[in-house]
Amino acid sequence: MAHLLGAEALHLQFPTQVVFDSVTVGVNEGDRIGIVGRNGDGKSSLLSMLTGQLTPNSGRVTRRTGIRVGALDQSDTLDGASTVGHVLVGDLADHEWAGDPKVRDVVGGLVADIAWDALVSTLSGGQRRRVQLARLLMGDWDVIALDEPTNHLDVEGITWLAGHLKTRWARTGGGLLVVTHDRWFLDEVALTTWEVHSGPNGSVIEPFDGGYAAYILQRVERDRQAATVEAKRQNLMKKELAWLRRGAPARTSKPKFRIEAANQLIEDVPPLRNPIELAKLATARLGKEVVDLLDVGVTYDGRQVLRDIEWRIAPGERTGILGANGAGKSTLLGLIAGTVTPDSGRVKRGKTVKLAMLDQQAGILAEFEGDMVREVLAQLQTDFSVDGKDVTPAQLLERLGFRREHLSARVGELSGGQRRRLQLLLTILSEPNVLILDEPTNDVDTDMLAATEDLLDSWPGTLIVVSHDRYLLERVTDQQYAILGGRLRHLPGGVDEYLRLAKAQPAAATPGSPTRSGSAPSSAALSGAELRSVQKEITSIERSLAKLDGRITAMHAELAAHDQSDHVEIGRLTTELRALENEVAAAEARWLDLSEQLE
Repeated sequence: MAHLLGAEALHLQFPTQVVFDSVTVGVNEGDRIGIVGRNGDGKSSLLSMLTGQLTPNSGRVTRRTGIRVGALDQSDTLDGASTVGHVLVGDLADHEWAGDPKVRDVVGGLVADIAWDALVSTLSGGQRRRVQLARLLMGDWDVIALDEPTNHLDVEGITWLAGHLKTRWARTGGGLLVVTHDRWFLDEVALTTWEVHSGPNGSVIEPFDGGYAAYILQRVERDRQAATVEAKRQNLMKKELAWLRRGAPARTSKPKFRIEAANQLIEDVPPLRNPIELAKLATARLGKEVVDLLDVGVTYDGRQVLRDIEWRIAPGERTGILGANGAGKSTLLGLIAGTVTPDSGRVKRGKTVKLAMLDQQAGILAEFEGDMVREVLAQLQTDFSVDGKDVTPAQLLERLGFRREHLSARVGELSGGQRRRLQLLLTILSEPNVLILDEPTNDVDTDMLAATEDLLDSWPGTLIVVSHDRYLLERVTDQQYAILGGRLRHLPGGVDEYLRLAKAQPAAATPGSPTRSGSAPSSAALSGAELRSVQKEITSIERSLAKLDGRITAMHAELAAHDQSDHVEIGRLTTELRALENEVAAAEARWLDLSEQLE
């Protein structure tokens, strides 16, 4: 394939460290490259050098003559005095840009909910980021470099972006470079993964074939081989020492090593979690009741954000919450945490509930800004139990990527990722039995995400996670719910079911954005016989829902009255309850479809 862009012997040095010593890489036509590594190892610096935004101390960046390179960095470069429409299409008339399928696709995928004539200065940070990304994707580029493009995008936006990039930058097209911590996105988009990691003289770049999953399997095999080599070297050293002390050793047969297939590497790895044991611990800490939302509704400024919310949260439940930006996820968390008061219905909270929330504001660190990390840890209890072992706060912090020298740093001097990890540690070590995580992946690299997930695997209690990181949701939760049209809906099919349902939702019309056609036929379009048939089926569904509601209520009563030590029976009852809830979700979906035909 033709060469597009490359770097030869790049050396980059800052006053306090050598970032890269002698790095040589290349990008060819059809390459879709994901770049991963720890925060601070040089991922963004590498992108900046390749796109010409940063000049290396030595070495050179080469480009094929005439190629166009576009870049999205993490800084906001928009003019606040311009309108959204002017930023995206300049002075083009509506018929000119609307006639371009590429422009229409980007507008519909990223900024359909933003008013065309809104000033950039009035937009939120997330909206500005989407406008900036949309402007870039509308351009004609041979190579495009994206630094954290999924920041501020919801699940639908991330899914659209992955499909757009795969279609536009196919194997026969241009080149794509992406720095991201979103592992699902990496798996969807990347054909090659570059790992940027520290070496003896600055960071080095190691290429792997495939996306995130393939990269992890190859890295595990690389590390296993390195451990094997080191073990052999240590054995040779021990034998040499023994010979020096007592003469030549007896002959021994050489160990035989065989490289196993990727599935054999992980075949003896235990399950991520022991659900029975965690349920037993959660029940012991929480009792029978956690938080019940009973027919709850919330209204802001005359608009009903949440309505008819019926959710009984069980001990040990691990739930992910999905929904578009502005759907009401934060309001739902506020109801659970007690910071939001419902306008209708009621919230019932168990007497033993001790709730903690990891929010996006890092408020828990405000009182420690001038303290050293070791001083903060000294205020906590001496040890905690993780996976049946006693560990100190410092050991837990080490598991989350803090080095020993970081313990002497002031909290106010920590990077965004380090603050996020310390915030998570303090939240968990406050020993709650109900833990709420609101976008926990912000500012955290892929290695630290894996370490965080490993820590959460052994956490006994009720876990509720709101995140646009699909990989994290599917990894640490056992079930997912979505907020659609103000209602809370169970998703037996997980994130894929949510994307299907969200796509079917009617789009809210916004100024400057086209309305969708092709909605369900109205009652005026139905014949008399069809109308009677629809009404009859709606009545039948309503009767079924009433019966199912009674069965679910009886099942909850049976669970509450059951011996909590019989976890096998509790597991059976919970499975039956989930099946009934799935029936309700399917019936409600059909009822909504039929109701739309009567409007």
